[in-house]
Amino acid sequence: MRVQPRQQLLDIWEAVARSSWRDHEWVSGGRFGGNSISDAEQLLCLLLPATQVETFNLDRPDQTAERMVHALRRMGTATDIPRVLTRILNDYFDRYTEDFSGGGYYELYDTEASDKTAPLEFQTSPIVDSYALSITLSLATLGFCRVYRRSVTRDDVRSAISDLEAAASRRLSAAMIGLLRSFSVNVFPVDSAEGERLCTTVNQNGLPRRAVVAQLHTRLRQTIASFREVLIGSGQTNDLELPDRLFECGWSWSVVRGAPSIETTAQVGRQEAGVGQDKPYLYFTVIALNAVEDLFSERTRILGLLDEEQQRLARALQLRSDLTRTYWATIATFGEGGKWPLENVPWRTTDGEQSDYFTLQVTALAVKGLEQVRGSNTELARVGRVLAKLADRARITSRAVENDPNLVMHYPGIRMALAGSDEPTDTDEKRPLLAWSVPEFAALLLLRTAHVANLINDPVERHRLLDLGDEVWDHLARRRLSSGDGYGLWDDASRVFPDLPRLEQKASWYYTERVVEALVALAKVLDQPPSRNEELARYADDLLREAEQIYDRELLTGSAEGGPGLRNTLQRVEITLRRARDIRTERPGTAAALALDILRELDRLNAARGDSGSEA
Repeated sequence: MRVQPRQQLLDIWEAVARSSWRDHEWVSGGRFGGNSISDAEQLLCLLLPATQVETFNLDRPDQTAERMVHALRRMGTATDIPRVLTRILNDYFDRYTEDFSGGGYYELYDTEASDKTAPLEFQTSPIVDSYALSITLSLATLGFCRVYRRSVTRDDVRSAISDLEAAASRRLSAAMIGLLRSFSVNVFPVDSAEGERLCTTVNQNGLPRRAVVAQLHTRLRQTIASFREVLIGSGQTNDLELPDRLFECGWSWSVVRGAPSIETTAQVGRQEAGVGQDKPYLYFTVIALNAVEDLFSERTRILGLLDEEQQRLARALQLRSDLTRTYWATIATFGEGGKWPLENVPWRTTDGEQSDYFTLQVTALAVKGLEQVRGSNTELARVGRVLAKLADRARITSRAVENDPNLVMHYPGIRMALAGSDEPTDTDEKRPLLAWSVPEFAALLLLRTAHVANLINDPVERHRLLDLGDEVWDHLARRRLSSGDGYGLWDDASRVFPDLPRLEQKASWYYTERVVEALVALAKVLDQPPSRNEELARYADDLLREAEQIYDRELLTGSAEGGPGLRNTLQRVEITLRRARDIRTERPGTAAALALDILRELDRLNAARGDSGSEA
């Protein structure tokens, strides 16, 4: 790849330190001010690489690479940096003990004013984005603490680490309960507007509606039956099995109205009454699923980051995650042969909205479902072609035209009405309808491309996806802020699309964190062994067989009993043969190259013997 994730992440670390560390203090708040989400995103720009990319570790000061320390040199030495991080993280968890609101990210839906930010009094509602990011940040923090503690001897630092672990664990439990109470199953009649749209979306083969409904019920039969196991939180329903009903599942934007409180032994504070409409959103569903995956990551398991009660809550979330992934993979790839609904761009939701952004979100859900059932290379390649199509339509790999309507995905982004936010509360106060804008399309596209490339085994398709990743990165690199406090961070889409307005040169931690997440995913892709090519593997096997046969014949003829030079040559051949055999499964191309070196060496021996025979 042309993208070098390691170097790009180091550059981002330098920019984050330059932007956020001033006069020995951490300065939070970016373009949208400080809130529980933005401040978490800012911290994750440091913690995601530090906890998910081995060479970026900061929790073992004696093993921290000099280049990592240099990138964060404003924050001190290798010994200073983890202490500073401990203090910054403690400040975050103290400030947002029970606060899961969206703050300045909330907008007023019914306004076209340049400043659409909701007034302060309407910025306090909890939101799934905060629950999900809190899970990711809390797990990263707990993992950091578990490892860092082993290298600390000072009592004051160990005490600060203990305080941080306790605070992160409390917030983790509260966030998990928030997600459990935000899960939604929207059931609707087949002949309703929602039912008609769903049937139209999945019916790519022109089947009668009755046949489509019957097939949906058949393919979702096990999923429907599994909903009986959803016992705590929101999401219970008794109407799923009715033949004249369809449904969709996922996460609403907040705790849904009427969601019951969850009995727990964890100290999570008050469980607020729900305000969100009991209906899933694609955006919040993907955000929630990513957080649930973090709960079951290898790092979480190895370090034992969850206590017994958190494991119980995690199992309940995993059930919802599995059902959601299965549902959306079924919907996205519905039909026998022909075009998938996912491939019919743009995706249309059951409420009638349609956008390429929704297609991008459904690709994430489809891939998560395919990963669950170990989808084939062919299926993953089809998703990859959808991603390439979206890159073209979003003017990432093609030229924008004047007044191009597709640029809205880059700025101001897709704007979602947060249904239920305007309904009266217990105090019967009049409330405005809130909105949530998502301008993350390009960064999200890079993340999705990396994810599919990491799963696919076909080397040709994998290479095609990595080429697409290079093109998307070229686009993103041009969108870095070129001046101001956020220099080197994101986002200024006007640098690529001059028709878009030039924004304040402060970092959008929302966008920058998405870029970091994509680069971390790319680093994991490049850290994987090369994809196995069966044709190349057979070629390597043929070469090795011939090399082994010639080598054995040399030993048979007594060459090993020759002079020191001949014995050294045969010893090198034996060592190289052993190496080639060891790596031929994972790296057949390298094994083939080594086999060719062996054959050349043995041929030189044979030629030298022939020359000697001629002279005699």
